[in-house]
Formats: sequence, C-alpha cells, structure tokens
Amino acid sequence: MMFSYRLVRLIETHADALAAGLEERVAGSLQVTHFRDISAHELRERVYEIYRHLGEWLLGKNELDIEHRYREIGARRAQQKVPLSEVVQAIVLTKENLWEFLKSEAVMDRAIEIMGELELLQMLEMFFDRAIYYAVVGYEEEVARAAHGTAALRAS
Repeated sequence: MMFSYRLVRLIETHADALAAGLEERVAGSLQVTHFRDISAHELRERVYEIYRHLGEWLLGKNELDIEHRYREIGARRAQQKVPLSEVVQAIVLTKENLWEFLKSEAVMDRAIEIMGELELLQMLEMFFDRAIYYAVVGYEEEVARAAHGTAALRAS
C-alpha cells in the first residue's frame, strides 16, 4: 500500500492542536450551537481520539469498529438533544479541520508521495462517510428507543 504514513504521523503528533482548532470552529459556528451545551472536555476528547489514533482507525479498525463507535456517539448526542443536522455538521467540521491542517502542513515532493497522499485522502473520505452514517443510525435508534419508552409509560 502506498499510503502516506508521514501524513498520518503528522496528524497524530498534532492531535492536540487539531482538537483545539476544532473546538474553536465549533464555538464559532452558528451551525452547531447545541454543541456549546456539551462539555468542552467531552468534545475535545472525542476529537482528540480520532486524530491521535488516525492510523489505527484507517488501517487497524474494521467497519464494525467504526460502526460501534459512531453509533455510540450518535446515541449520546440524541440523549443530549443535539439536532441530527448538527451531529452531521460536527463530523463534517472535524473533516474540514483536518483538510485545512493538511493543506497548511503537507508538502508533496514526488509523484509516489502524491499517490500515497491521494490514497490517504480517499481513506479519510471513506472513514468520515462511515462515521456520519453510523452516527445517524445510532442517533435514530436512540430517538426510537426513547419514543418507545415514552409510549410504554403512557400506556401503563
């Protein structure tokens, strides 16, 4: 695999700065206002986990790992009454934050590195697409579970 390990390591070593950058983006965005009600520590830890362990997520984890993690995140955000549109937008902001970092830090030297970096970008796209999908699934399941619980209480 041509995958650009150099870029993955660059991302992982700058996980703190990336998490802080995303925290600023969320705080300044009118599209994710409900995230301001979530503890900054919780949000930062979730994002740091993605950036710090990016190599694991891209190479070591399978679809079931991503499904489990993001269904859990989606369910948690539903419990916190964060609108689904904001959950999706927060994941998109996480990806955009990463793209901005890569654009500012990455220097492509040779054709082989360019191919490896393109492969990395494709893998990142697939990861974030799956993250969005499974966060939505987890969110919808939590909303349905909560509605079922409310209906059962009314019936008794």
